[in-house]
Amino acid sequence: MSTTAVLPIPAAAPLPHRKEIRQWLVPLSTRTTLYPILLLAFDSALLVAALAGAVLAEAWWLRVLCGLAAGFVIGRLFIIGHDACHQSLTPHRRLNHWLGRIAFLPSLTPYSLWEVGHNVVHHGYTNLKGFDFVWAPHTAEEFAALSPWKQRLDRTYRSGWAPGLYYLVEIWWKRMFFPNRRQMPTRRRVFLLDNLLVSAFGLVWLGALALVAQTTGQDFLSLFATGFVLPFLFWTAMIGFVVYVHHTHTEVHWHAERGEWSRSQPFVSTTVHLSFPAGVGAAMHHIMEHTAHHVDMTIPLYRLKQAQAKLEQMLPGRIIIQRFSWRWYFDTARRCKLYDFTRGCWTDYAGRPTSARLAA
Repeated sequence: MSTTAVLPIPAAAPLPHRKEIRQWLVPLSTRTTLYPILLLAFDSALLVAALAGAVLAEAWWLRVLCGLAAGFVIGRLFIIGHDACHQSLTPHRRLNHWLGRIAFLPSLTPYSLWEVGHNVVHHGYTNLKGFDFVWAPHTAEEFAALSPWKQRLDRTYRSGWAPGLYYLVEIWWKRMFFPNRRQMPTRRRVFLLDNLLVSAFGLVWLGALALVAQTTGQDFLSLFATGFVLPFLFWTAMIGFVVYVHHTHTEVHWHAERGEWSRSQPFVSTTVHLSFPAGVGAAMHHIMEHTAHHVDMTIPLYRLKQAQAKLEQMLPGRIIIQRFSWRWYFDTARRCKLYDFTRGCWTDYAGRPTSARLAA
């Protein structure tokens, strides 16, 4: 094996092939078994504690706070399931399948349908129009052809205030929870079984709330609100926000032609590393170190921080690094409304360019 040191690639040099870039990350793709299981157990215990507070705390504000915390922990569990679905959580394929299904239960996410929509479509064709459907922007012509209701809905989704509504309707309801043939033409037995599994979990969850209401003499609707609706809505807002900021940025481009998309090295150019103050990234299981994840999906969440740092060291000036602020977020939402594939830039709803052109 060669011991020659690999030096950072200058910004003006051609980008190396993906296989070469992944070689830099090979030492960070090793997986372990015990740590992910303990992590899943820890987050599951956190969720039970948060849900208990959401239905048993005396103060209403504490119940609301615990309900929001439960939604955040559902997001943490989902990220663990996301890794398992990529076969990056542990070295054992069958174990990953079951750990992923368990971790996905509180978010009511059918494992096999997520695997197809996310692993195959989103990762296989990131930001390729007509293939990747996640937060895919309309062109001005497409937007003009929409009904007034759908135009209003698109404006709401991209306002910055409703990423949860987008995920709840466009991803979970239409494509995950018993999708129709228009949304999922392929029918597999495992799709139905996974939907029945999450439905059964949801019924058990509701049954537990009904039991608590009966034994404590509380109103079921109030427990339903703080112990089910609030956590689930917070979770959808969290995942909608995360997916939006991963791939929506004035420096991130979409592509309409497959050859052009392939030449753009989409595994590097279509993702954002969103950095947060100390502790926030770790609390989200480092899901925001997203460039490393798209370069190599086999890197586990507990090594993503190191992998992202390695990429940024080796590819200076190539990776979009954005420090999070609400000002940046809402400015992005204001500017990234439609996409002009001819000019290769984002536009507002009036068609005015709001980002640099792709050729630049």
